[in-house]
Amino acid sequence: MLTAAKYEKKLGPATREAFGRTLVELGRENPNIVVGDADLTKSTMTTYFAKEFPDRLFECGIAEANMVAIGAGLALAGKIPFVSSFSAFVITKGFEQLRVLVAYPNVNLKVVGTHSGISIGEDGPSQMSVEEIALACALPNFTVLSPADEASTKWAVRWAAEHYGPVFIRTGRPKAPIVYNSDASFEIGKAVELVPGTDVTIAATGLLVAEALLAAGQLETEGISARVLDIHTIKPLDEEALERAARETGALVVAEEHLVDCGLGVRVAQALARRCPAPVEFIGLTGYAESGSSDQLLDKYGLRAANIVDAARRVLARK
Repeated sequence: MLTAAKYEKKLGPATREAFGRTLVELGRENPNIVVGDADLTKSTMTTYFAKEFPDRLFECGIAEANMVAIGAGLALAGKIPFVSSFSAFVITKGFEQLRVLVAYPNVNLKVVGTHSGISIGEDGPSQMSVEEIALACALPNFTVLSPADEASTKWAVRWAAEHYGPVFIRTGRPKAPIVYNSDASFEIGKAVELVPGTDVTIAATGLLVAEALLAAGQLETEGISARVLDIHTIKPLDEEALERAARETGALVVAEEHLVDCGLGVRVAQALARRCPAPVEFIGLTGYAESGSSDQLLDKYGLRAANIVDAARRVLARK
């Protein structure tokens, strides 16, 4: 557990890079690990797996729906398939197959979306995925993971390989700030309390976890004690931690690189409505972005520590 003021933002590998490297480790350990890709191996980082295990990489071309269907078939044949593409492609183009061939029969397929959110930068809005948390969570039987950094991504990929059932993992393009040591431990469906706090809780996921830590440090200088929760598991959601936060701090801010109308914030609000209603402010996107550098976009669309600090002040005024 950290003291908010002591967190220093240092960049580590991109979460897509951590996914690709971990996939190779799994491939060495288990011959049943196979991979499907849709003409993007160099971008999704499945290229590492392809180089070492060329006979276990299925290149499906620009046909994400077919890739999902092939992955489902491989799973039914006893393999442990990971299929990967940009989140915007694998979830939206493959949604019918994910619904009918994977979620409904509870097939053991692992789906990894890369280039999530707007931080992909200059690739532009057509390739930015800001809806996939909602879509993945809408699929029954799916576990949905959104790791913050290299260490948590490695855990997520390894957990997915061991778990029987469909999993979606959200990863990103830019280098990710380091949040955890390499020996950090995680538990599915259990939020990590990174910083204790008594006045307000910041529940963040993915790239916004580091920004939440920076925000907590700023709030600490103002005499505000902010608890920080890393919601690495979006589904199943840690409702107990959220209820505890609502009862003990009385106000929450939810921060995500996703549309606020349908993402983590909505799931948090649902949980609190059932368990312990409390005022909540939401940091996220209200529409589509545009082309620009990752830093420019995160600044322009309010996905920074300063925006979280402002939201914390607003929600504290509503307590």
